[in-house]
Amino acid sequence: MSFKSFKFDPKIEAGISACGYTIPTPIQKEAIPPILDGRDILGLAQTGTGKTAAFVLPLLQRLLDGPRKKVRALIVAPTRELAEQIHADISKMAQKTGLRSISIYGGVGKHPQIKAIRSGVEIIVACPGRLLDLLNDRAFSLKAVEALVLDEADHMFDKGFLPDIRRIIKQLPTKRQSLVFSATMPKEIRHLAENILINPATVQINHTQPVLAISHVLFQVAKEQKTSLLKTIIQKEEMKSTLVFTRTKHKAKSLALILQKAGYKAASIQGNLSQVKRQEALNGFKNGTFKILVATDIAARGIDVKGISHVINYDVPDTAETYTHRTGRTGRAERTGQAFIFAGQEDRKIISLIERNLGKKMSCRETPGFAWDTKGAVSAKKGKRFSRPMPIGKKSASGGRGRNQHSGVFSLAISKSRTARP
Repeated sequence: MSFKSFKFDPKIEAGISACGYTIPTPIQKEAIPPILDGRDILGLAQTGTGKTAAFVLPLLQRLLDGPRKKVRALIVAPTRELAEQIHADISKMAQKTGLRSISIYGGVGKHPQIKAIRSGVEIIVACPGRLLDLLNDRAFSLKAVEALVLDEADHMFDKGFLPDIRRIIKQLPTKRQSLVFSATMPKEIRHLAENILINPATVQINHTQPVLAISHVLFQVAKEQKTSLLKTIIQKEEMKSTLVFTRTKHKAKSLALILQKAGYKAASIQGNLSQVKRQEALNGFKNGTFKILVATDIAARGIDVKGISHVINYDVPDTAETYTHRTGRTGRAERTGQAFIFAGQEDRKIISLIERNLGKKMSCRETPGFAWDTKGAVSAKKGKRFSRPMPIGKKSASGGRGRNQHSGVFSLAISKSRTARP
């Protein structure tokens, strides 16, 4: 199957060629036809699956006909980086269509954004907070919107944006196409989908598929040894481009500084940075100025960088789903990638959950001088093995490892008989 089978307008096909797309990804195969048919969509797919093109291309086809210089499509994203990335993708795909988009988010001045919108754009890609600010200021209207996209809806819930989303939706026409994409399906997102989607087509892309191209490696290490272990691994491994995850903004900043002082080309991206500094760090990582980017989970949303060879979980994630989000940034586009995780005895439970999600054990790699004993203390003796290794990957009483946590996730109570939005 090729993109030709979708019979896009030649202007859109030119954008597809410019992006280098040849064969549709699974989510593009499943989502594009019903979106072209005008149906609402509920999609479960993680980052790195080609999701953006899956909704942008059919939206461009829809917008080719009809009035120009009116806001006719609204895409809402949880972070500035993701909004900017979607906008950049739209600009490339729409380059021959004459359709224009703008990304709007906080951290920069309102007036240039208002001026750009009023000059005439058909697509707005927005973060909820700034969008609501501008709507409250009556800077523009959403009355002409024909299509709404909520991207990474689960992370909008994580950031507390759902009340803002509901207020934004109230300002949209009830007659519209609505598309909701999420990597996971917490009950709050399920309820939102039930309220705003009418007889949706459901698209589920197995969230473990991208992981097949990734090698998952566990390093058993005490907390106080993680920074030394990280520097040792960077020295030994052939790392072209490495994304390192920490849990806190402070740790992201301090770890990047430590790596810089050690002579590595490193930068951090975290919430305390200004938008200009965040973009400088991200651009430097994309163009190779920085080989290592240290990031928090929230700040990393929307990072779409080709050729990331390694993802290092310096701090273990809070959930197995977050691990999937993190590691999905390597092993893309049929390339292989490496995902490392640093863990101590206190992390046994989350490691077990991650392995259940993966459907397999991670390989456990010993690095001489870095490990923990049965009490969690560090061994100073190189190569010493411990008498009680971490009991990871233990089979659960409820049926063992390998169950897809999201199986059956689309048995949602969405009324198929409803013909109007509330």
